[in-house]
Amino acid sequence: MIQTGKTRKIPIILIGSQFWSGLLQWFENTMVPAGTIEAEDLQLMQIIDEPKAIVEAIFAHYEHRCFGPSAEEHEQMLDL
Repeated sequence: MIQTGKTRKIPIILIGSQFWSGLLQWFENTMVPAGTIEAEDLQLMQIIDEPKAIVEAIFAHYEHRCFGPSAEEHEQMLDL
């Protein structure tokens, strides 16, 4: 939904690289070449293993924005 602008941008954090790395490799090696997703869509997700790094990633995302949708995101959601 973030990819299509149907919801605001939030951090997508996948916890556990051993569990999630195969899925992201499949996205990159199968879905991107098939044109199902764009390569930059992969940047929406991040795999993190350490709890402290998870918290840091969340704070980094919201460091320069509020918790609500931006004006641009709000407009996109109105056009659904």
